[in-house]
Amino acid sequence: MNRPFLIAQISDLHLKAGQRLTYGVVDTLGALRRAVDHLNRLHPRPDIVVISGDLVDFGRPDEYAVLHPELARLEMPCYLVPGNHDNRQHLLAAFADHAYLPMSAGAPLDWVVEEHPVRLIGLDTTIPGAHGGQLLDSQLLWLDEQLAGRPDAPTLLILHHPPFISGIGHMDREPFINASALEQVIARHPQVERLLCGHLHRPMQRRFAGSLSCVCPGTSHQIVLDLQQTAPAHFNLEPAGYLLHRWQAQQGLVTHNAVFGEYPGPYPFYDAHGLID
Repeated sequence: MNRPFLIAQISDLHLKAGQRLTYGVVDTLGALRRAVDHLNRLHPRPDIVVISGDLVDFGRPDEYAVLHPELARLEMPCYLVPGNHDNRQHLLAAFADHAYLPMSAGAPLDWVVEEHPVRLIGLDTTIPGAHGGQLLDSQLLWLDEQLAGRPDAPTLLILHHPPFISGIGHMDREPFINASALEQVIARHPQVERLLCGHLHRPMQRRFAGSLSCVCPGTSHQIVLDLQQTAPAHFNLEPAGYLLHRWQAQQGLVTHNAVFGEYPGPYPFYDAHGLID
């Protein structure tokens, strides 16, 4: 493929059933519909979409039943990992047509997709019943083996929990438990271009093991940017956003932060006389 390969990343959909508002305030279904419409209209259109967890709000079958047809409207393949609001068993039952997902709901939902110009590895960082994240020793061994098997393939890791402290007090109280162990694995494999994360509902970046960990904003509500240790668990309705990752072998991977919605513009910088004064 000579043209750039485009990966759109969305996260933290928190979908509910029965037209209910999330936290009594947020129309997450309407937000997801606007996000899907926006991605389908992009020119050039993304080649794939990855979704970094918290697909629904309580992991219920009726929530996944609402989610599946909405994601089916995407005009490109999509790949997903669970977040701490998800339920592995119910997710697998609803997305049985997603052949890349493992068959067993008892184990973490880790997967590999090999068919694109960049290799995708999905990692299930969830701890059932908990808010924070981790990767089991068995998952880290599996990841190490997968990365060692194709050292020359540019690779994206998709996971829900970012493996670092954000500085936002209430989100750091249950952090990624064994981030240092993950860091040691990734440091051995320089082909890892990005860790694509969610969970924090804000665009965020941190250098990690010689790679870059990128956090995607939410498709609806965002966590308040409050860097106090005593920061309460608050959200607001800042513009919803996504990440657009542009891969070209000669130029590497460039990540753009973008927002959903319509805004005034575009306006020109120049007219017939040059730079507009």
